[in-house]
Amino acid sequence: MAIKSFKRYEKKFIIDKDKYDELIEVLLQYMDYDDYCKGGKDYNIYNLYYDTENDDVIRHSIFKPYYKEKLRLRSYKTPKSLDEKVFLEIKKKINGIVSKRRVVMTLGEAYDFLEIGNRPRTDDYINNQVLNEIEYYLQNNKVYPKVYISYSRKALFGKNDREFRVTFDSNIITRRENITLEAGSYGEELLDKNQYLMEVKILGAMPLWLAKELSSLEVYNTHFSKYGDEYKRYVLEKQSIDTRRREKIC
Repeated sequence: MAIKSFKRYEKKFIIDKDKYDELIEVLLQYMDYDDYCKGGKDYNIYNLYYDTENDDVIRHSIFKPYYKEKLRLRSYKTPKSLDEKVFLEIKKKINGIVSKRRVVMTLGEAYDFLEIGNRPRTDDYINNQVLNEIEYYLQNNKVYPKVYISYSRKALFGKNDREFRVTFDSNIITRRENITLEAGSYGEELLDKNQYLMEVKILGAMPLWLAKELSSLEVYNTHFSKYGDEYKRYVLEKQSIDTRRREKIC
């Protein structure tokens, strides 16, 4: 079992293919590809997002409160057995600052912990601290796997500052049925074709060279959340279905 912890600001942008191509050229002057990007190629991320029966977690989140948190189960490949390693993460945002704490365990251990409260055992102090956080969250929030979200990612980090990261997510796929990691990636696309979600992840101010490049390309910060925007679309589709049903009855 292992842990990673992150604390940073995240700025988000929606860009098209042309601006993506231009930005990559500039970024590579100051940044290197993440180790997951073998040969500069994208890698895939697969997630289960947990929420209450009434979607209280995401409904609270989309109103941009001072404090919010969410729980997700993440893998970097589609698991073929319960023995494969996954990441159980609790992500918090306090006044714009994002912190993420996660623990590595097997898929089977994760399901046992999330579904029946059978906590994985570890002698590591820090791992136990994170498990305490997640256990407290589970005791105070009756959550279930509500949404599957997968995507392709290209990630870079600063040559002089490895904590400075830029990621590009595309082919964002979501679904609200058969919500398991083992089922693989299928569902509806969240972005339009040839669109990318760009995230700039920083501990302090954005580098001046990047700010100038974004301004030159007329790329502006936006409010976008994969789970949040998926939920908004889900609500609109549900309302549309309900309206058609009422019209049919009338």
